Parts: sequence; structure tokens; C-alpha cells
Amino acid sequence: MKEAEASPSQLIDAKVAALGDWRGKTLARLRSLIKEADTEVVEEVKWRKPSNMLGVPVWNHAGIICTGETYKNAVKLTFAKGASLEDPSGLFNSSLEGNTRRAIDFHESDVIDEEAFKALIRAAVALNTSQERSKRA
Repeated sequence: MKEAEASPSQLIDAKVAALGDWRGKTLARLRSLIKEADTEVVEEVKWRKPSNMLGVPVWNHAGIICTGETYKNAVKLTFAKGASLEDPSGLFNSSLEGNTRRAIDFHESDVIDEEAFKALIRAAVALNTSQERSKRA
């Protein structure tokens, strides 16, 4: 598979495989949970460059839901409109000072609260779709 011809889903598969450690497993699990929470989610890859040929995974539904970045010690999911979302389970633990985005940093030993995470994904989709409807009105 040539990266230039690969679909976004294939690029994300390649990124997970290339990581080959707990970060790949965590990113793959989060991806699966996103798809469970929103069966209409669209996978994209943005910000591809020579230093990051596989780019950044992006999950979209009427706008960006979240992006998935990997660092040495964390898998970071950044929610584009996270500051506007209710987070009753307190999942957001990063980028808390901004007016728009919020992020969740997952570390190697973290246990994912899967139901709370899927609820957050559904809330992000609901916010995106409600804003999309109000633009059309």
C-alpha cells in the first residue's frame, strides 16, 4: 500500500501497527469505542508531513469530534469543542485552560471508562449536529 493512495482508515491502521506498543493498542481501542458510540463517524487523517507521514487521525461527524495524537508517554484525544461539553465523569485531564478544546491524556496504566468515553463521544456528535442544524435554519 502506498501511503499516498491509502484511505484514511488504512492510514490509521498503519499508524496503530507502526506504534507496536501500548499506545497502538490504546489508540485502536479508543477508535473502536468511537465507532461504537457513533456508527456514522467518518475517519480522516490530517496534518500529514514528512516528519509524520501517517498524519493525525481525526474523527468527524458534522465537524471534528476529536483528534488522536500519540506521544512517548500518552495517547491524547483532543475534542475540538470540548469546553462546550458536559463531562460528568471528569474524563478531560488536559488542555483545560482553553476556551474551546479539551483533551484526555491516556497513559500506559490507565483503565478507560468505556461507557463514560462513549457518552462523551455522543455528546460531541450531538453538539456538532445541533450546530449544523442551527446554521441551516
